Amino acid sequence: MTKNILLIVNGPAYGADETYNAIRLANALARRDDAEVTVFLMGDGVTCAVAGQKTPDGYYALDRMLQSFARHGGTIACCGTCLDARGLAEERLIEPAHRSTMDQLAEWTVDADEVLTF
Repeated sequence: MTKNILLIVNGPAYGADETYNAIRLANALARRDDAEVTVFLMGDGVTCAVAGQKTPDGYYALDRMLQSFARHGGTIACCGTCLDARGLAEERLIEPAHRSTMDQLAEWTVDADEVLTF
């Protein structure tokens, strides 16, 4: 039986271990056959999906981690209001990420077997 898991990430792309660990967990779950995983980025979390992040050598890059997550079947959505508040257009996001709404988040929350917040 497949579990429907929703991860809600509020933390900034860098400077918060919780955000990094949330994306690591999302990747691990997406690689499983018994999980269907959605990541909803809110608040500063939308910065995780900005394309072309430049990080120091040896440092993780969340945009690439999210692309790997999507390649394994994960869904990535970004709060549209949060994008607007940060002046981020959808065109600046990695290809698998899309602009979404609170109504969509509400639907995914009701449909989820598990909701994890970071």
